Amino acid sequence: MSKRTGKHKLEVPAKTSTLKMSGPSWQLQTAKARFSEVFRRTRTEGPQLITRQGKEGVVMISDEQYERLVSRSHQPRSIVQFFRESPLVGVELNLERDKDQGRNIEL
Repeated sequence: MSKRTGKHKLEVPAKTSTLKMSGPSWQLQTAKARFSEVFRRTRTEGPQLITRQGKEGVVMISDEQYERLVSRSHQPRSIVQFFRESPLVGVELNLERDKDQGRNIEL
């Protein structure tokens, strides 16, 4: 399953597993009340796990970490690079077309 958010396509697992993080964990209510601190710690200490009733969890990460995860580096930098890396490199394609005779029109 995938979801689109903004300009990135994110792969979302169909079934989530228990997340094991060695870093801090925040209850949702605490994270909301102390959002500035959670934000600052995310930037300085790394990902912050936020849970609801100790079960469901989300992870807050910095924008730099997010960009690394969705890594644009896998996208070609130019159309030339795209074709050079294409899985069709070396495949013989028949690109010949029949000559177009045009059509008859009444004047």
